[in-house]
Amino acid sequence: MHSGQVVMKSNEYEKNGYFVIKNFIPEDEVKALRDVLVDFHGSWKIKNADFYAEKAVNSAYITGREYLDEPQRKQLFSFIGSNKVMDVVASVIKHRPAFMNTQLFFNPVNKDQNNYWHRDPQYHLSIAEQKEALKGPSVVHFRIPLLDEPGIELVPGSHKNWDSQEEQDVRLENNQRKNHESLSSGVITELNAGDLLVFSANMIHRGLYGLDRLALDILFCDSVPALLEFADSDCLPNQDVLDGLENAEAFNNTLKIKNNSKAKQSTHG
Repeated sequence: MHSGQVVMKSNEYEKNGYFVIKNFIPEDEVKALRDVLVDFHGSWKIKNADFYAEKAVNSAYITGREYLDEPQRKQLFSFIGSNKVMDVVASVIKHRPAFMNTQLFFNPVNKDQNNYWHRDPQYHLSIAEQKEALKGPSVVHFRIPLLDEPGIELVPGSHKNWDSQEEQDVRLENNQRKNHESLSSGVITELNAGDLLVFSANMIHRGLYGLDRLALDILFCDSVPALLEFADSDCLPNQDVLDGLENAEAFNNTLKIKNNSKAKQSTHG
């Protein structure tokens, strides 16, 4: 992106909590990523057969050593640590962005399984803490579909604004409402292979199932120890790989925080 686009997208994110860059990566790059992710997904499904069959809609820790070989891991690290990706990251997380995790999103096996409105933090924070989380620090999804898909539905501005009564009732299934019901405030964002969707983890959203949904999510966050507790050291590159990246800042920031945390633990241990 040139500087004018960066400013425009940054403003869009501030206002709405998300933006899309169409055709962010070319077809050959999409295919190269897809080949790696299809390998990962095949191995992951075997190891997690029951969970996959029952209710799974995503997996995580893609850059770890369990399912991918070193060249495949390096390919993903090179993409994540590319100037192209990190320029967009820096437009949203302006001070010391850190790499947090990767996820793969797919359709549930059960065709009758409903999607659901949520804010990511609701699974580990109280209502009061969720409200406080809207003030920061930030966790941001960078999602790249590897195949055309129906996309995602979001509530614009909900990265800063608390739920309306309707949104809270549906999201938390209060007052006989269900979390898969439509919201009057929801906006559908359709996505094609190679697009980039950037959105706040705090905002109210839901994935849309259908087509051959397979999307890579890269999560970045502010360099805050409480958030980076969720980052797995096995999913980080070694020094040789780091040295070869165009922009290793996000990985370096994560490693710095995790190493500081280890040093404190050993001191107090």
